[in-house]
Formats: sequence, C-alpha cells, structure tokens
Amino acid sequence: MRSLTYVAVGFGAIIGVALLLPSPINSAATTPSTPQLLDGAYAPNDMLQSAQMTLLPAGVHGGEDVALDSKGCRYTGVDDGSILKLCTGGEEADRWQTVANTQGRPLGLAMTPSDELIIADGVRGLLKWTHEGTLQVLADHYQGEALGVVDDVDIGNDGTIYFSDASTHWPLAQYLNDALEARPSGRLFALKPSGELTLLADDLAFANGVAVSSDQSFVLVNETYRYQITKVFLTGDRKGEKAIFADGLPSIPDGIARAADGSFWVAMYALRSPVLDALHPYPWIKNQMAKLPSWLLPVPPAYGLIVHFSEQGEVLQSLHDRAAVTVGNVTSVQPEDDGLHLGTLHSGAIGVLRF
Repeated sequence: MRSLTYVAVGFGAIIGVALLLPSPINSAATTPSTPQLLDGAYAPNDMLQSAQMTLLPAGVHGGEDVALDSKGCRYTGVDDGSILKLCTGGEEADRWQTVANTQGRPLGLAMTPSDELIIADGVRGLLKWTHEGTLQVLADHYQGEALGVVDDVDIGNDGTIYFSDASTHWPLAQYLNDALEARPSGRLFALKPSGELTLLADDLAFANGVAVSSDQSFVLVNETYRYQITKVFLTGDRKGEKAIFADGLPSIPDGIARAADGSFWVAMYALRSPVLDALHPYPWIKNQMAKLPSWLLPVPPAYGLIVHFSEQGEVLQSLHDRAAVTVGNVTSVQPEDDGLHLGTLHSGAIGVLRF
C-alpha cells in the first residue's frame, strides 16, 4: 500500500510539473468531420492478409513508398535514408541493393519514363536519382524559405512534378504536434520541366499523398488530419480552385496513386482515433497533451486498409487486414500490372497484393 502511495504521489508530482511547463504548441479548436460507417463498400474484411510480403534487409524498416522501373525492379526508401532496389532475375535476383542515401528520410517515390527516380524526402526536399547514381536537389526552397516536410510526388504527362509539403510548422520528427495543433500549413506544388516552381494550394491539413488525374485536369492531395481528399483543378474555368473529392473518411489517408483505368487507390494509415477526435474542440487539453512523451499520445492501433475510389470520388471497394496480421499502417499503394504494391511506415517489409 505504501508503495502505491509513493507511485501515486510521484505521478501526481510529474503531472503538476508538466502543467507548469509551456506547451510546444498553440492549439486551435476544431470540429472533425463525422466518420463514415464501416459498412457497404467500407465493410471490414481480411482481403489484405493475402498480400505477399518481401523482407527488407536486416535492421531496416519503413519502406514508405514503392516504385517500379520499366524492367520491373522495385524501389523503396527506408528509415536510415537509403534508397533500395530489388530486381528479379539475373545477378540481382532476390537481393536488395542500396543505390543511394539521401541523408534524410525518403517518403514518396515516382519513376520517370526514362527510369529516373523522383524522391519526396521529408528532410532534404524534392530530389532526383539519376542513371549515373547521383542525387540532384530539384527543390528545397520556395520564395527564399526552406520547404517543410516534402511528403509525396506524382508526375504529369508533360513532365510536371506535383508534390506535397506536409507542414511548414513542424519537422517530420514532430508530426504528431501538427495533428494536435490543428493549424494547417500544408502545401501542394508543381515543378515544371523548365524549373519553374508554382504553389497550387495551401492551408492543407498535413498535405500527404499526391496523384494527378488521367486527363491531367486535376490533382488530388490527401489532407491527413482533415480525413479528406482534396481536388485541385489544373485546367478549365475552375483552374486553381480547391474542392472536396472525398471527406468524412473513417480512416487516416496517407498515400494515393492513380490506376491505369483512371481510378485511385488510397492507403489508409489506420482507423481514426475517437479519443483525438473528441479532444479537438478543446485547445487547452491538446496543449497539455503535447507536453507528454509521444508514447502516451492517443495513437490508433495498427490496422491494414486500402480503399479504391472512382475518378468521381465514389468508394468502389476497400481491402482490410483488421488485426494487421500481414500488413498494417499502410502508407502507400501503387497499382501496377502485377498487382497492388504496398509500403508501410514501421514494418521491415513491403508487400504486393497480386491481381
């Protein structure tokens, strides 16, 4: 009993001291959207458990995104900054090769028609890996100020590179503060082949996955902390305007990619946290939570989920791994001829769900 008393007193003292400390954030009150129910096209299943997982090298984790070149070799970027390549057949069969290290954190990947790799690096900016094995910085500043967390990338038919800058308020290592603060600072950019960098949209709530439409008339960007997908018009009378493509998502959107038929696949990191949603209208509480160690914050449990949307934003199907038996915390889904290639934030493997 005396030991419990000491623990209670000690815990209370820690809380008391924490309350006196300044908060690292200045949180805003916000009301999250009402999540759609997990029924109909969202009905839970375990179809993702059929994914075939490929282990990364020992000690390596976080193959956030996956890209394929014209020979079918797979590329991913991992938590130590490495860009890894795996080919099947020939001398490199079933063996990972490190082709580069960004000295940052590669997040989104996109392959050019000439098999050069465009890298959205959350620390270094927008990069390109060339055939000569060199890394080039394509963009790391805008109007004289450093980019924040360059997160995902897609390439238009004319060579324009569309990429997201998730947050200008918080670095990648403190992304949870961005969620608690609820003061959107994400942006969407276009880099023309000429080198001209254009801001397409701002005030995005952690701008994440990026995908341009098949007719190049709009680009989609996932707003992770608004639980929505936003459309930015590239052509026509509404050029430059934003519109909601899908909102009230029951899960946390991360990466997005367009399929050959013009539809879109979205990787959902996890189901929404009811605790975090309930706290969003109360800035003082969130300010106190930001003082806590990250492991005490209301992070949702691992869950595997990807969702298929039509070009008009209709939910066509969802594929789940409810207990994250095979794959959870999916951060990217890349449709290719052989199936859906999956990346994850924490796992020591990447996957593919064969067609």
